[in-house]
Amino acid sequence: DDCNIYVRTQRAGIRVMKSIRTFIEKKLRLKVNEKKSTVDRPWNCKFLGFSFTNNKAPKIRIAKQSIKRIKEKIREITSRSKPFPMELRIQKLNRYLIGWCGYFALADTKSIFEQLDGWIKRRLRMCLWKNWKKSSTKVRNLVQLGVPKWKAHEWGNTRKSYWRISKSPILHRTLGNSYWSQLGLKSLKARYETLRQSS
Repeated sequence: DDCNIYVRTQRAGIRVMKSIRTFIEKKLRLKVNEKKSTVDRPWNCKFLGFSFTNNKAPKIRIAKQSIKRIKEKIREITSRSKPFPMELRIQKLNRYLIGWCGYFALADTKSIFEQLDGWIKRRLRMCLWKNWKKSSTKVRNLVQLGVPKWKAHEWGNTRKSYWRISKSPILHRTLGNSYWSQLGLKSLKARYETLRQSS
């Protein structure tokens, strides 16, 4: 029940909009949703979660509203206020992300999948840092991950916020891609590339 019609100029768009509205309301006797109907540039519109880039040769991209929704869902799964075991968080993320990527793999903008991968790992690092709670636990776990004891003691006793620590070089290095891959976290970028190659 939704559609986009692309023409060369705004003038043509206004003309086509008028004729289509007349056809829908007079011929088909249906009601046009005025709030959702507009004449605009393709990159200002969204359709089924997609939009276009503002380039000379436009590419299909994921609409801003769709990015906002996936981030809201990821925030829900990785909320610090929910004491999920890390294994359960990753299971929930994988179920959601695999389906989401399968739908949005049509987009030509690979960079957003890379950005989301990095942001998701940062959210998980934040959760893990909070789960470690005590300074002694943080120090012990950092040492087990290969951090020198003096450095582990420095960071394990820091008063910086969970979110700020999650971007620190020490956690970015010790809790990097290989760490989360071993825990079973699926990569959006890898999934996207696989789907694009097979299509």
